[in-house]
Amino acid sequence: MKAIMVGIIASIFFSSTFIINRSIDLEGGSWYYSASLRFFFMIPFLLLIVFFKGGITPVISEMKKNPNQWLLWSFIGFVLFYAPLTIAAAYGPGWLVAGTFQLTIIAGVLLSPLFFISNEKNGWQKQVRQKIPIKALWPSLFILFGIFLIQMQQSESITWTILLVSTLPVVIAAFAYPLGNRKMMELCEGRLNSFQRVLGMTMASLPWWLLLFLYGFSKEGAPPTHQIYQTFLVALFAGVIATVLFFYATDLVRNQPENLAAVEATQSGAVFFAVLGEMVLLAAPIPGLSSLIGLGCIIVGMIVHSFITSRNQKLMAQGRILKS
Repeated sequence: MKAIMVGIIASIFFSSTFIINRSIDLEGGSWYYSASLRFFFMIPFLLLIVFFKGGITPVISEMKKNPNQWLLWSFIGFVLFYAPLTIAAAYGPGWLVAGTFQLTIIAGVLLSPLFFISNEKNGWQKQVRQKIPIKALWPSLFILFGIFLIQMQQSESITWTILLVSTLPVVIAAFAYPLGNRKMMELCEGRLNSFQRVLGMTMASLPWWLLLFLYGFSKEGAPPTHQIYQTFLVALFAGVIATVLFFYATDLVRNQPENLAAVEATQSGAVFFAVLGEMVLLAAPIPGLSSLIGLGCIIVGMIVHSFITSRNQKLMAQGRILKS
């Protein structure tokens, strides 16, 4: 239950990504800078946090062991996650981007067979490939149905071209984020805490962000002041606070596929908070009945996930008691 609550709090901060990126686009900012500047701004925050939470030396040591793996999975988990989100913000409203990104709920479940967990049998530790947790899949589908209702009503005022261009990049991001996150957890094997892992992935992705920044500078010139300020806020709220909270939540249940899927499902709360934020800050219209029903479906789906998580934890505790 603790992991679920942490995940919901993370979704509140994560929703700022969709709201602020949309605001930046409406004011004429380029997605090149929205993506790259966020990660530049994250570095000093993370260095300070990690200095007091576990130290920087272990991060450097882990990165030296497998530099290619760090570069690969940081590219997938951060670059292929965030760059497509900023591209999508240039073509569609924040609620559409936030809603489509909830495909990560299903993506996280479907990616389970790509990972292994340790299983003790007859006194031997064996790496066993994870299975797709069906029990965790159906509540996720219920959440996505709610998101579908929201998008159906909102898409009435959007052309199919905008819908397509703003959707495909987010589909890529939805699969890249859990894939990169889980692969890095698997690579680190608990040797780094969530703060250290976020710092390592941010540093490993810097070469890609530098290239993107330089490319944007050659095409657009220097970024405007308002974009620098707003991107700084995204870096603080979504890049540091939300990411660290989410990674911490997934760390709590990293060897429990169903519970991990439940934590990833909490990110659907970003849809609700994005809708609310756009209404308050960007004067977006109040959602209609269909959207309200959709939000209700999302909340119910999250409650079901929480119930499954709580029940699994009780069963695991009972199993440990019986074994002892």
